[in-house]
Amino acid sequence: MKAILFLEDGFFLEGLSFGAQGEALGEVVFNTSMTGYQEILTDPSYRGQIVTMTYPLIGNYGVNPEDVESAKLWAEGFVVKEKSKIYSNWRGKDTLEDYLAKNKIIGIEGVDTRALTRRLRLVGAMRGIVSTADFDKQGLMKKVQASPIMVGRDLVKEVTCKESYAWPETAKTEKEFSVVCFDYGVKFNILRLLDLAGCKVKVVSATTSAKEVLDLKPDGVFLSNGPGDPAVLTYAIDEIKKMMGRVPIFGICLGHQLLGHALGGKTYKLKFGHHGANHPVMNLETKRVEITSQNHGFCVDMDSIKDKDVVLTHVNLYDKTTEGLKHKKLPVFCVQYHPEAGPGPHDAGYLFGRFTDMMRKHKRR
Repeated sequence: MKAILFLEDGFFLEGLSFGAQGEALGEVVFNTSMTGYQEILTDPSYRGQIVTMTYPLIGNYGVNPEDVESAKLWAEGFVVKEKSKIYSNWRGKDTLEDYLAKNKIIGIEGVDTRALTRRLRLVGAMRGIVSTADFDKQGLMKKVQASPIMVGRDLVKEVTCKESYAWPETAKTEKEFSVVCFDYGVKFNILRLLDLAGCKVKVVSATTSAKEVLDLKPDGVFLSNGPGDPAVLTYAIDEIKKMMGRVPIFGICLGHQLLGHALGGKTYKLKFGHHGANHPVMNLETKRVEITSQNHGFCVDMDSIKDKDVVLTHVNLYDKTTEGLKHKKLPVFCVQYHPEAGPGPHDAGYLFGRFTDMMRKHKRR
């Protein structure tokens, strides 16, 4: 069936639909990963976004129940150059096309993803629509212009858990640490790696108060990834401020941005964001370059943080943007990229060990 992708600047591409039928609105972004489409589709950080894959052939290893990063698919739409008609992998259980159809996600293929990516790099991430039902350009423009922009949008309340839960629920072995994880859109692999690092994890809603968390007497607090604009999440920022200095805190992605705000800083919207599995980041403490997985559209402005005890620890080598920071006196640190990277590079896996070392040191005080 015919499908169209239409952007707010009037740029459009026509192709063929796969997956569900209908219409999907969202911010159109591109991801440079060669693999990991199932993890991308199930990453809550992509709530509100239509994802374009720059790698030309997508779907060749199918999908399976093990590689999901959350309980459902969150991307609004999916754009590929070519959808593989078959899949070949010993773990594969279903085709990408059927996977999207069952989960009511609209896909479009047969479009020039290089032209689209170039457009997004030149103009910036834009609102767009994927449709199999409406091909009237004026009508599509009205729908796109009526859709919300990403700046000022709170999407965390749409993806956070409704009730707290333990990870994993069947854990029987004793753990050295107890950690409370704020679910702003947490990925399963973060929870898996916290578990492997010796942490008994309790996941709580994004709106949980600092008092509720501190009453649990955790050894540490983890701030997860998530979608939307961090600046509007004042309910989260205020509670983080109350916990700083009282318990070790580790943040990733949106959690990093929220910590930046809690430390007195600001965030700003990147032109087209960082989405991919091959971004080089310099660790300023070791001078080592880490190849990282990334997915964010906002960035912490280090110049806006006036506290001299807050220092930059990691920097993006593509555009020199902030990729990590820490407080020199408080047990607080965070990174913008994804050390859990499933699938992806493992260069930054040491950060989970840094978190447990921090908790161990804090317990001895």
